[in-house]
Amino acid sequence: MPPADDVTPQPVAAAEPALDELLMGAARALRRRWSVGLGPVDLSPHDGRALRVVGRHGPTRLGVVAEHLRIAPRSATDVIDRLEGRGLVDREPDPDDRRAMTVRLTPQGEAVLAQVDAARRADAEHFFGDLTASERRSLARMLATLDR
Repeated sequence: MPPADDVTPQPVAAAEPALDELLMGAARALRRRWSVGLGPVDLSPHDGRALRVVGRHGPTRLGVVAEHLRIAPRSATDVIDRLEGRGLVDREPDPDDRRAMTVRLTPQGEAVLAQVDAARRADAEHFFGDLTASERRSLARMLATLDR
């Protein structure tokens, strides 16, 4: 028997990766790919998401944009200012409250959003291409459950 102070290193079993790490890794990979896809229209991922929110919910108030982006209303104003400066969105008075403003896509914004969405769908097909249709449906259900 070896002396008590002679400790021989034992092989350590590889630990299963934590679910949170796997999910964050996949999300980072998808975000990196999406950033590359936004290059032709010169949008940041954050601005691309804001454009999508306005496209889905517009004309809408800035508070709705902030809520969907999960950012402060002041930050949403900055994002909309950038998109407006590029001619992708317009602000107009809210027909239900003349003190408030709404934001909507311009025709140029609609064209850019269509281009971004087409590129994103094509890239998602490639990204999730190793999954079977059944695995994709299961993943969609699981992610929808977690997205509260």
